[in-house]
Amino acid sequence: MTASPAAAAAAALTTRAQEVSPRIVDDILTLVRQETSSYDLPGLATGLDLLRELTVQRLGRPDHEHRYPGGECGDTLTLTYAGTGAGAGAGAGHVLLVGHYDTVWPTGTLAGWEQLRPSDDGRDRLSGPGIFDMKTGLAQGIWALKLARESGAPLPTVTFLFNGDEEIGSLSSRPVIEETAQKADVTLVLEPTAHGAVKTARKGTGIFQVTATGVEAHAGLAPQDGASAITALSEFVVAAAKVAAPDRGTTINTGLFRGGSAINVIAGQATAGVDIRVSSEAEQTRVDEELDAIKVSDPRVRIEIDHAWNRPPMTLNAASAPLLALAREVAREQGRDSLPDTAVGGASDANFVAALGLPVLCGMGAVGDGAHAQGEFIYPDTVPAQTALVAGVLVRLTRPLRG
Repeated sequence: MTASPAAAAAAALTTRAQEVSPRIVDDILTLVRQETSSYDLPGLATGLDLLRELTVQRLGRPDHEHRYPGGECGDTLTLTYAGTGAGAGAGAGHVLLVGHYDTVWPTGTLAGWEQLRPSDDGRDRLSGPGIFDMKTGLAQGIWALKLARESGAPLPTVTFLFNGDEEIGSLSSRPVIEETAQKADVTLVLEPTAHGAVKTARKGTGIFQVTATGVEAHAGLAPQDGASAITALSEFVVAAAKVAAPDRGTTINTGLFRGGSAINVIAGQATAGVDIRVSSEAEQTRVDEELDAIKVSDPRVRIEIDHAWNRPPMTLNAASAPLLALAREVAREQGRDSLPDTAVGGASDANFVAALGLPVLCGMGAVGDGAHAQGEFIYPDTVPAQTALVAGVLVRLTRPLRG
């Protein structure tokens, strides 16, 4: 039986992705070898230059580009390649591909990192700082557009948005992401998959700073005159942990704690960094209220909370459902049994897009595991299929999903 045109095109994309897979992996490793810690501005600048150069090598010069200074964060770069669909811009559709190039790993981590790791299941694994989260997604996204172009099919306009501050909250890039997403028809975020599943729901995040201000005094001569900020903040942290409600999707973790000036001084100040994850706006409100209600035993200590909600919760909104259905259709055409979707506890830049009510799919990147953990890895044998999936979706988005 003769294959349908859609099935034949899907098979051709898959075959071509398999043929060029070694080159895609080479590009992945090129990006990994340039360390881009979120806090290393020179490294981030070099990394973004390398990423731009790689994109131009594979796709040619963009029709439009803009570099947004990040200040104390890495810069954000947009590169736009005009579509070739009907009207080539008027009705051709516009897809935004988002990916961050910063990593959680301090500069110098790469030295001594074992790159090729054996696995219990007999599959090769490639490892490196940032390879899973998310430099593989960056390379796959670039090659996806390259393969889609080579197919000769009409294409939407595609804008790449590369930001260097996602791991620290997208502090400077958020307005660029939101503005650019509103100009596009759909957004695909090239974050890693969840064991092959796309991510349609993510928790909202809060990055709270809690400051305790007490009264300093000599710890030996006049301890009664002091009011320990460390003791009070410790009480607060213990109470805050009890506000968590895992059954409702709410977790609270104090990851940083600093305080005091000397061992023989009653601490006059202490600070804590608290990571909060919630699945709903209702939980966000509850957490705010209950943290504000916490009292410490010494009334002389003042507790101040900076309620810094960083990303809103993300759910599969009505605008994104047709995009998920389209991605599943492409996956079937390319020979996959299914394309599952899932909810995860981590947040990404997709949260911002979903909160605007716009179509977005996250987790279109690497298949592997170990994000933010020593030894994060990808399965290189999944690179062709993931690249072909994004390419196939691009080919099908010549017309916008939404009006």
